[in-house]
Amino acid sequence: MARKRGQRKRRKYSAVYLPPQLVKKIKRRIEGTNFKSVSEYVTLVLEEFLSNLEEESKSFSEKDEMRIKERLRVLGYI
Repeated sequence: MARKRGQRKRRKYSAVYLPPQLVKKIKRRIEGTNFKSVSEYVTLVLEEFLSNLEEESKSFSEKDEMRIKERLRVLGYI
């Protein structure tokens, strides 16, 4: 089915529940910005956060990775 002119492709979402106090803080933070919703803001923040984590993980040397894995094994996580 072709989209009508000006109609945006709808993204599928999953529900995430946030504490009401956090939602209030986010609403205050996005006042006067181009963010249309708390969901839009949270999505951007999480995408950037995860992207940064991925970049950080790429910076580990093999030796660093081996030490981390061994430490996680000792702690019972692996």
